[in-house]
Amino acid sequence: MSKDLVIAPQLSDEEKAKRKRRAADRIKFSIGAKLITIISIIVVLSLGSITALVSWLFYSDLRIAAEENNFEANRRSAQEAESVLANVRSHSRIFVQNITAAGQDSPLAQEAAVSFFEENTHIADIFFTTFAGADGTIINERFFETREIDSSLADIYRDNHRATLSRAAAGETLLLNAAPHFDISALALFFPWKNGAAAVVFSPGALNDTFGFGVNQSYLLNDQGDVLVHPDYELVRSGANMAENTFTQHVQESTSRNSQTVYTDESGVRHFAAFTKLNIAGTVVITSIEYNKVFEGIIATTRRNLYLTGGILSISIILIWYFAKSISIPLKALAAAARKIEGGVFQVDLHHKGSDEIGLLTTSFQKMSGALHIFGRFTNRDIAVRAMRGEIKPGGLPKHATIFFSDIRGFTEKSENFTKVFGEAASDRIVFWLNAYLTRMVECVEKTNGAVDKFIGDAVMAHWGTAYTSGSPQQDAFNGVLSALMMRKALHTMNKERRKGDPGDPPIRIGCGINTGIVTAGQIGSELRMEYTVIGDPVNLASRVEALTKPLGADILITEDTWNMVKDKFIVEEMPSVTVKGKIKPVRIFAVVNAKGTYKGPRTLADLRKLLGIEAPDLAKVDVDADEKKYKIGEGQQKQG
Repeated sequence: MSKDLVIAPQLSDEEKAKRKRRAADRIKFSIGAKLITIISIIVVLSLGSITALVSWLFYSDLRIAAEENNFEANRRSAQEAESVLANVRSHSRIFVQNITAAGQDSPLAQEAAVSFFEENTHIADIFFTTFAGADGTIINERFFETREIDSSLADIYRDNHRATLSRAAAGETLLLNAAPHFDISALALFFPWKNGAAAVVFSPGALNDTFGFGVNQSYLLNDQGDVLVHPDYELVRSGANMAENTFTQHVQESTSRNSQTVYTDESGVRHFAAFTKLNIAGTVVITSIEYNKVFEGIIATTRRNLYLTGGILSISIILIWYFAKSISIPLKALAAAARKIEGGVFQVDLHHKGSDEIGLLTTSFQKMSGALHIFGRFTNRDIAVRAMRGEIKPGGLPKHATIFFSDIRGFTEKSENFTKVFGEAASDRIVFWLNAYLTRMVECVEKTNGAVDKFIGDAVMAHWGTAYTSGSPQQDAFNGVLSALMMRKALHTMNKERRKGDPGDPPIRIGCGINTGIVTAGQIGSELRMEYTVIGDPVNLASRVEALTKPLGADILITEDTWNMVKDKFIVEEMPSVTVKGKIKPVRIFAVVNAKGTYKGPRTLADLRKLLGIEAPDLAKVDVDADEKKYKIGEGQQKQG
């Protein structure tokens, strides 16, 4: 009797690898099995343990709600305080400017004062000083009459705080409690303005109403810990100071702008306390509510339930905590990683040792983030993220943008020197040197809300007002020029830190060209690869202006279109006009020296050239582009703008 011989087929290495991967991906302990186990244990233990668990969960929810309510109350109070202070400072600055321009004793100034105090009845008086030594005081007599206060107190307060006014003239903004002096709720805001310093005394009536509303108690402190606004007026009237308060010290030491915590005061009472640091005068708004007031009802109920089911509840809590931790922690980590990726941070670090669905998801998620991280290094990450969110639509759109080009001076010569010194290792050394430079330059663009379009060898192309804008073409143009100044400063610092004569880290000089105009922005490319970029005549002109920096002896040049947007913000000197290929009229060019209002750095183009080691060119002999003859230097002297 014969038998058939069955031979098992031999598996290939690829098939074996596939089977190993399937085995590794197989789920050993499902979430469903874990949840069934938890529910079974809870049901078996007793109805009492479930009741206690519900109480515990309600306690957590109540705490979260209390923290959210307290934080929201603090946010609203901070918004109100910042709005009031900003409006007082803004209105007062404009008023003082108008008064000093018209002459304090002129009929026009007196009429302006009457109109100003009719609209700002909460302002008691304004006094100011100028760098020229002139002083002035404008008193709202109606303010003092309606409150039955002697208006001479305003003059006394001004004389007592001349030193504070001098500090404001030096650049500080200060907010003081004036209530002890006037015996009413009053604040004094000292701030600098371009001709000197000014101070305004006003009643924070709206803040008193806002801060005293509801069970959450809000109060306003200055950077010295003085109580400025508080529901307990006696603290304000007496000039109380909370600098030694535990939570106040925590706020001053914190680097966060806003936060919330639980703290115990000097009398042993616990509080939920939130704070928000304002952008004016170093002030901070603190909002708190007593811990026990939040949980009075639930504490009593929980205590009764604990008496009945204490032993069983303890076991249940341990089991629930163990199983919940195995689910909630990795899920929270995945949620946090997803938020990071959505925000443009593609490289995330996830670790999960379990073999359930969450473990498999975490492993897959980690692989995906690694791939995205590699992808993000080969494209503009911010634009890719915005496109992913649907913020950038397909197709081209006209944009009023500011275009930037920069180039390293003498890059070819430096590259040849790398080859001579380092031989086969020159390529790595050049890339390392160039990447260190480009990293700092890209930081300057991103900090000013710009988008890096591409790297063209050692050149950088960037733009503002395209994929995203700061609000207006003027602000985008300002950000573009500011970015170039930041690049100058960063490069100057880098060059100072280099070892002199190091062939692997030679100093770098760059030329920057900036132009503003209407461009076409969009995703350009093929079905396989696309990039977000801009095209148009303003782009070409920006590139050509950058090429003029070397023959004109400047590191940053802007066109007239950009200058018209930012001429009140920067110190510039007009260069000779140039005739650009393809344009009929000569193009006005300006060299950027520094930002206006700063006391550091160069004030003239000559100072700038001395600082950067740029030799002043002989413009009569300049041939800016001998090979293509794109430009023709116009006649005329340099003008300062």
